[in-house]
Amino acid sequence: MNQTLNVNTTSRNMISKILENFTLEQLNKIPDGFSNNLIWNAAHVIVTQQLLVYKLSGLPVMVSEEMIEKYKKGTKPEQDATQAEVDEIKSLLFSTIEKTKEDYTNGIFENYNEYPTSTGFVLTSAEGAMNFNNFHEGLHIGIMMSLRKFL
Repeated sequence: MNQTLNVNTTSRNMISKILENFTLEQLNKIPDGFSNNLIWNAAHVIVTQQLLVYKLSGLPVMVSEEMIEKYKKGTKPEQDATQAEVDEIKSLLFSTIEKTKEDYTNGIFENYNEYPTSTGFVLTSAEGAMNFNNFHEGLHIGIMMSLRKFL
């Protein structure tokens, strides 16, 4: 499981590096042909990890309900993110994964509510959710790499 969590840290480092290269205006821009922007993708992967790993384990999440509602599956940017929101998202990229590593080491993931993903894969444990999450984040990194070419 350490390797899975290390892959997740690598993923978050890639996302962070992408975000660092753009202005607030660019982070919020939705290029023609896209339905979201760079900052939405970054926040979305944070929210998704929290829902898949923590909420489905019956544990409290580390993000606000407002953030969940703005960035969960099926949403799109409704308004521009502020600089304060961008700063929070950048911070949560790492704090959520560090907390997940700590919580996994402490054995808090005891229960899990089975969840069929939109890809057809059925999650049955927090460990499975952590593995699937890396796949999910990889998809969104690919989208972010495409988005940045149009900014």
